[in-house]
Order: sequence, then structure tokens, then C-alpha cells
Amino acid sequence: MSTSDASTSAATAADRSLRGLLLLLATIAGVAVANIYFNQPLLANFRQSFPASASWVGAVPAVTQLGYAAGMLLLAPLGDRFDRRRLILLQIAGMCIALVVATAAPSLPVLIFASLAIGVLATIAQQAVPFAAELAPPAQRGHAVGMVMSGLLLGILLARTAAGFVAEYFGWRAVFGASVVALLVLAVVIILRLPKSQPTSALPYGKLLVSMWHMVVEHRALREASLTGAALFAAFSIFWSVLALLLAGAPFHLGPQAAGLFGIVGAAGALAAPLAGKFADRRGPRAIITVSIVLVAISFIVFGASAKSIAGLVLGVIILDIGVQAAQISNQSRIYALKPEARSRVNTVYMVAYFIGGALGSGVGAIVWPTFGWIGVSVAGLAFVGLAAWNHLRLPARAAH
Repeated sequence: MSTSDASTSAATAADRSLRGLLLLLATIAGVAVANIYFNQPLLANFRQSFPASASWVGAVPAVTQLGYAAGMLLLAPLGDRFDRRRLILLQIAGMCIALVVATAAPSLPVLIFASLAIGVLATIAQQAVPFAAELAPPAQRGHAVGMVMSGLLLGILLARTAAGFVAEYFGWRAVFGASVVALLVLAVVIILRLPKSQPTSALPYGKLLVSMWHMVVEHRALREASLTGAALFAAFSIFWSVLALLLAGAPFHLGPQAAGLFGIVGAAGALAAPLAGKFADRRGPRAIITVSIVLVAISFIVFGASAKSIAGLVLGVIILDIGVQAAQISNQSRIYALKPEARSRVNTVYMVAYFIGGALGSGVGAIVWPTFGWIGVSVAGLAFVGLAAWNHLRLPARAAH
């Protein structure tokens, strides 16, 4: 074999190895993050199980996302300091315990407490994404992040489908029990296949956290990306947190399985993720973010006109998820280039803002829905999109780096 043939063969093997690792990281991200979305199509079930606390069921998805934001702030930065593989396994162990508590919850307050813990520990996904950026060559970073984010988005969307199906036939408690089994299987695969990561910081824990504030102050692009991402995810969450309630009432009268099936429709957004990553690598992320904001705005206009139309809701979900996912990939591709030795911390800043936005969206949905109905939810979603547009467009592109 010639030297060139040997080089080509080695490169091909390296590409296959990288694809395999990225697929595993995508699976880790998807399985982990699914746990913070299992509860969204189950709100009507929680009301039936805990009628005395029915007015508080909206707190379950809200505290789960707040827990996720807290977990990112407190746990995700450790990926710069310690081996990410070990952190992932430790968090899986803790989340299995929290899921067992949720499965056996005798009251809504216990379920809310368990949901908070699930949110904190589900930040496993935020070890997987910067791990992908570390493993991939710079020219392929956007594509690598897009591939792992595809897994994450599939986890977000198909979580609702899986939860709706399981709850329909086995009850909502079985949803959390099944997740324990899935996580234990995944832990075995991680032990066998995932390599260790190399820490890039020796800072003590306190200084590691403080350094994130310095990054926020130093990098305008990080601040802009964080607010844009948070506003778009708030819009995303206000829709998904209220959808099950819309479908449960007239004229649909559909159960959690139907609400969950919308996750399959939304999975179209996951297919757009690698493409968005490639475009971000080639043309820069800002133009893609602009298009994404327009798509999300269109989706809420469609939603507002579709309070009684399944077809309209389906169309809106496809547009919404493609727009949100493309913006997410472009934002992350952008921020990972800012400080390569601190990707976990840069990712933490961005994702904390992102999921605070998600929790805000869920909370606003719980407030707006009883008073203003579906039109109110659609208008609130558009307001969040407007915030994203203002933040993204208020600065010239050259000033935002």
C-alpha cells in the first residue's frame, strides 16, 4: 500500500471513529434531556392524580427547567476541570435516584421536588455538546455540534411522544420508571465506548464559577447569543407547555398520546441541525439566525390561526422546530469559537440563559392560558420572538463578535 493510500485509509478510519463517538454523544444528550420534557404531555394526568393540587401542575415543567438552568450553572462548568466521562456517569446515577422518587411520588409537592432534581441532573447533555466540539477538527465543529444537537432535539421532541404513549397504556408513573432502565443501559455503553476527556483548567470550583462572569463581560457575542437563544426558547416552551391542555379541550378532546405524537412532527427540526451546522461553518451564523427568527415568528402566526385545526398546528410545529434548532446550532457554533479552552463554561453561560428562557416561557404559558386562551399564548410567543429579533438586529454584524 502506498503512503497516500495508507493516509487515506487512516483518515477514513478516523472519520468513522469520530462519527461513532458523535453518535454516542448525541444519544447521551437525547436520552438525558428527554427527562425534562416527559412531564409536558402529562399535565392532565397529574391533575387527575392530584386533584387537590390541580392548580399547581404547571409548576412541574417550570421547576424542571429551572432545575436544568441551576444544574448547568453549578455542574456543567466542571467539564473544564474534570473528565467529562466520569461526570456523565455520576450524574446518571443521581438522576436514576430522582426518577425513582418521581415514580413513587405520593403527592404533587414530592413530584415537584423530584422534578427539580431531575432538571439539575439532566445537564448530562451539556457535557456531551462541548465534548463534541473538543473531539472535532475546527473546520467540522459546526457539523459536529449540529449532529449532537440533533440527538438533543430528538430527545426533547420524542420525549413527549414516548411519554404520551407510555402514559396512555401504563400510566404516567411508568414513564419515569422506563427512563431509569434506559439510563442504566446507556451507562453500560458509556463505560465500554466513551473515551475520557482532557481537563483544560486547574481553577478551583469557586474561581471556575466566577470566571464565567468575566466571560460575559468580555464577550459581546456571548451576551447577544445568550439573550437571543433564551427568547427563542421561551417561545418554544410556551407552545409545548400548553399544547397538551389545548388538545385536551374542545374541539379536540385528545389525550396525552396525541399530544406526544406532535413530537414526531417536530422531529423535522432535528433533521435540519447538521445542515444548519454546515451552513454556519461556511457562511457564518448570523444570517442563519436571522432566517431562524423569521421562521419562529411565522410559526406563531400559524398557531394563532389554528386553535381548532390539527393541520395548522402540525404545520406550525414543523416551522417552529426548524427555526429554533437552526438558531441554536448557529449560536453554539459561534460561541464555541470565542474561548476554546473554556467551552464548558461558555456553554454554561449560554445554556443557563437558554433554559431560564424556557422556564419563563412555561411559566408565562401557565399564567396566560387560563385567562387569555390560545390566542394569548400565540401573542406571548410572538412577543418573545420580537425580543429575539430586537436583540439580534440592534447591532451591526461586525460589532457583535
